[in-house]
Amino acid sequence: MDGIRQSLPPIRDAFEHAPCGLVTTTVDGTIVRVNTTFCRWTGFDARELLDQRRIQDLLTVGGKVFHQTHWAPLLQMQGSVAEVKLEFRHGDGHKVPMLINAVRRSIADTEFDDFACVVVSDRHKYEKELVQTRRQAEEALEAKSVAEQALQLASRHKDEFLATLAHELRNPLAPIQAAVQLFAQKEFSDQQVIWSRGVLERQVTHLVRLVDDLMDISRIAEGKLELRKEHIELSGVMRQAIEGSRDLLRAESHRFTAILPDNPVYLDADPVRLIQVVQNLLNNAAKYTPAGGDIELEVRREDCEAVISVRDSGIGIAVANLETLFTIFSQLPSGRKRSQGGLGIGLSLVRAMTERHGGTVIASSPGINQGSQFTVRLPLSAVQTAAPEDDAPALPTPCDGRRILIVDDNEDTAASLAVLLQGDGYETRTAVSGQDALNLASEFLPDAFLLDISLPDISGNDLARKLRTGPRGSGLLLIALTGWSQEQDRQTALDAGFDHYLLKPVDYERMLALLR
Repeated sequence: MDGIRQSLPPIRDAFEHAPCGLVTTTVDGTIVRVNTTFCRWTGFDARELLDQRRIQDLLTVGGKVFHQTHWAPLLQMQGSVAEVKLEFRHGDGHKVPMLINAVRRSIADTEFDDFACVVVSDRHKYEKELVQTRRQAEEALEAKSVAEQALQLASRHKDEFLATLAHELRNPLAPIQAAVQLFAQKEFSDQQVIWSRGVLERQVTHLVRLVDDLMDISRIAEGKLELRKEHIELSGVMRQAIEGSRDLLRAESHRFTAILPDNPVYLDADPVRLIQVVQNLLNNAAKYTPAGGDIELEVRREDCEAVISVRDSGIGIAVANLETLFTIFSQLPSGRKRSQGGLGIGLSLVRAMTERHGGTVIASSPGINQGSQFTVRLPLSAVQTAAPEDDAPALPTPCDGRRILIVDDNEDTAASLAVLLQGDGYETRTAVSGQDALNLASEFLPDAFLLDISLPDISGNDLARKLRTGPRGSGLLLIALTGWSQEQDRQTALDAGFDHYLLKPVDYERMLALLR
């Protein structure tokens, strides 16, 4: 090809700097010579064109069709084409309209096509189109910005919806849980009552788990999930996780084995979240393993990591599903019948909480109906000894008939909680509004208040402020009982004067400890 170029007319300067674009190609269109003007108009360097591209490769789709159906046949028949208007594709993507004259000629028994290209007279129209395109791009960017703002607004609305959903779900859960506590205080022989109690316990636990999972996944998405790390011994935490999943493991008559390390293994971790991780894995194994299957929990130390493995002989996982298994709301097609009403966010929580601890989690399975294994790896604590023991906690003091005023617009919640507290020796009264509470407080003189935040007349926060500024305000114990679980809700309540902030359905033993 170099020899061919050397045989071309030696007027290189005139060719190179001609005011029009000049191109020479082989018969098939391969560019073998091009001048500076054409390169400038099309936005390509000569090295990108010579022997690299054909002339038709630079045309738009319409130009390529015209070249194949008209231009090439005309050149072959009559040897020239005059004043063909075509659009070339610039290197950055925009179109450049040109007027072309082409002629076929022979050099040393080889045929070449020579093109003389001129930017057409409507160049100003072309430049105007460029300006319009640029304006459209700017408008698209502005629209993108507006869309992003809309997404942020939608995200905020989503968060508000989840908070409201959790609040509305917690309200009916509160009296249900209180009724379960009442059942627990009595001995019943009636089998129907015992069965009803079991149903209530299971459904309350299930509903609470759904609500907590929804709120946890929302906090993780916002980066607001808090870890309360402690220096913990791993085997003790594993025993708590096993105990929490034992009923589900027993329900299907699974053969469960726990292999714990002989020597203590210490982590710096949030024990509550770690229990949640392992219980999710154990519960999944129990749900997706047919009755009488094998489930094994193994904890071991490997180098600088603690390894927690949960193996089962269950329905297994197809290779194609391993990648999406930890995605939020993901459920295996083969496992939907055994999901028992889950939302498909358990494994997403497992991964997020594990990663927040600086660890990893992976799933593996030989295939469908061949069982599966989930392996969590967590970094060991730099200190592999027990932390100094705290002073022994003080024993709870008796209530001595202390007076508790319960304020909640849900009368069932207030009444059931009052009955529970009376059974533990407290004197109680209930009110369904803030004003009722203020009127009753002046004659009842309570030692402590259990206040809902959402009251029909004034908010629980405003009521707390009024109580704190009253004559007995400094000596009162104020506990918020609410379904609002966002961190800003808790902080607002504490700023208003509350001593403690408890979520519905209330942990009754924890509340008793605070009252004592």
